[in-house]
Amino acid sequence: MSASQNQADGKVEIYASKIDSHEDYVEARDGVTVVYKDYFIIAKRASYNRKTGDLELFDNVRVNYKGRSKMLGKYAKLNIKKKERFFEPFYMLDKSSNVWMSGSSGSMVENDLDIKSGTISGCNQMDPLWTMDFSASDYNAKTKWINLYNMRLYIYDIPVLYTPYFGYSLDTTRRSGLLMPMFGVLDKEGFYFQQPIYIAEQNWWDLELRPQIRTERGEGIYSTFRFVDSKDSNGRLTMGYFKEKKSYFESEKNGLGNDSFYGWNFLYRNGNFLNNWTGLNFKGQSGLYVDINSMNDVEYINLATNDTEHRSTARQILSRTNLFYNTDNYYAAAYFKHYKDLNDPNNKTIVQQLPVLHYHNYLSTMLHDHLFYSLDMHSVNLTREEGKEVLQTDLSLPVTLQGNFFDEYLNASYKALLYGQQATFRSNPLEKDQNVSYDDGYYAGITHVFSINTQLTKGYENYTHVVGLSMSYTQNGSNTHNGYYSGKEDFCSKPENRSSGECEFYQIADTPNTTQFDFIQYLYDKSSTQILYQRLSQSVNYDLTNRYGELEHELDYKISSHISWYNNMFYNYDHKLFSKVFNEIKVNAFGIHFGVSHLYKDNFLPTYTERYERYTSYVTSDIGYDYSKHWNFSGRYNYDIEQKFVKTIEYGFLYKKRCWDFGLRYLENNRPVSGQSPIREKFLLVQVVLKPLMQVTGTNSFFSYKLSEENK
Repeated sequence: MSASQNQADGKVEIYASKIDSHEDYVEARDGVTVVYKDYFIIAKRASYNRKTGDLELFDNVRVNYKGRSKMLGKYAKLNIKKKERFFEPFYMLDKSSNVWMSGSSGSMVENDLDIKSGTISGCNQMDPLWTMDFSASDYNAKTKWINLYNMRLYIYDIPVLYTPYFGYSLDTTRRSGLLMPMFGVLDKEGFYFQQPIYIAEQNWWDLELRPQIRTERGEGIYSTFRFVDSKDSNGRLTMGYFKEKKSYFESEKNGLGNDSFYGWNFLYRNGNFLNNWTGLNFKGQSGLYVDINSMNDVEYINLATNDTEHRSTARQILSRTNLFYNTDNYYAAAYFKHYKDLNDPNNKTIVQQLPVLHYHNYLSTMLHDHLFYSLDMHSVNLTREEGKEVLQTDLSLPVTLQGNFFDEYLNASYKALLYGQQATFRSNPLEKDQNVSYDDGYYAGITHVFSINTQLTKGYENYTHVVGLSMSYTQNGSNTHNGYYSGKEDFCSKPENRSSGECEFYQIADTPNTTQFDFIQYLYDKSSTQILYQRLSQSVNYDLTNRYGELEHELDYKISSHISWYNNMFYNYDHKLFSKVFNEIKVNAFGIHFGVSHLYKDNFLPTYTERYERYTSYVTSDIGYDYSKHWNFSGRYNYDIEQKFVKTIEYGFLYKKRCWDFGLRYLENNRPVSGQSPIREKFLLVQVVLKPLMQVTGTNSFFSYKLSEENK
């Protein structure tokens, strides 16, 4: 049997085995089902007052809202006219996030739900690993944002955290609130705490504030403002400030040069700025990239996070702005590069590239695709506050004539590479030595390249074999030059003088007369998967006493479906030794992910104090084991053989469940420090993710504890 009632805001339909109706009252029993708009309600017994709009449901009440949430209780009262709902006791399951909530009672007006004294969790209801108990809560079904008051976090039955307020979202919609905090205990810096605050009031921007405290060192705040100003562009502005405590700054063992650290970075990308900004319809692709940095000390970067593995020691800061316009025929661009040396407070002698103009005409053909040519031009303005400045323009015009012979078994080509550079110097008013002057000048030359190559392919039953052979001869042709290039040629052509200040703008290097031999082969299986790649390269230089260049060999061999080997090595004939050997083996089988590599280099320095100044011998390795879908074990070991110390050692585990992850890692890291011996740091890192309240963020740690710190 069924009964229905039209209301101004919708139709109420009641279905049950037994329905009694008397004046304004409807009583339903045995398998009651109520349908109202997006609500589908089931109960054992129900009563409905047509006049007041009250709908009461009794025993085993289940509510399904738009197929996404379920609310259970022994008693429920709904007012159709006033859009009010009441449940006692209250239980709700959000199917999209698998988060459930129970309370002593719950009342709902339109989209706002208030719950008294309850529990919330994303784990199994029978035996949840973590729960959050609260004295009161409110939830908006439309925005899916929930607030908990007097929240107590329990891991099993153990209380681990209390806060008077905790709010979060049950979906991925951007909204304001608190992000996951980070904790740590550092040897010299004391207790570390960072609590990010996220503000997202509109769809096109958000702001993240990251205040932090290091109890023994100081306090600071970093912020990141992100925005999207069109469908093709976005950017971010990051700023930060950290103030050292007086006692920490004055301690000589900390070696600080500043008592406060500050800086900013502006990053912006626009993939169609010409059309967006001018309103015109350019057919080509335009692009803009801006990355501007400023800071008073590199420690500003290191204090931004509690990253224990990646500490910056670089003292050079690069800011750049790139613009380009690209079509099928040509590419035009302008680059602006500004360098800052943190060791030089004045930065007056640093050469800046403001701007670099670049034009490239793509490959064009003539004579039925037998003649190819292209054009490339760079013009760079090298400027600085103190010292010589110059405008240098480079022009490159390669012209290639090629043909196929013997039924395309042999390819032959001749390339004429025309190259030129012009320099216009100017004196700087701040230049110390005004008596030193350079003449403007130009350089122009031609290089000839003759090449022949062949590539053969043969198919077999289970694999395909491809072999390629090539030989090219390069001859330095005639050249002409004057001014700066004539006056500095003899001095700057010598390798030992290249670092001299007189040669800082001399970028000309004679092309040696050489022959280059290359052998390459591929092996593919029936599914076109590459099994083997091998390359052998050798050059012969006719202008040197020791003619043979280094022999290079490269190999990438997939030994089996689970094991691969990569090798790259260079042999030096002059010293009869290898200058570089790199080997890497990777294994992926039976849940094991293993990789180990070794790098050996010989710089052939004539004199050196320590052996490691000439030689490099370094081993890196990592391993991971997926014991099951829940357990993962990992490890890492990096060792410097020449300097005889462990660069990095790490091992730990990660336990993953549907509603939570827990990981523990031990990390030992030798961090390089400018002007000092490396610092050996030992950490204990804890990773905790309560799903879906927290998101997995790689190897970022919820809590870190520095066990010790010492100079190597």
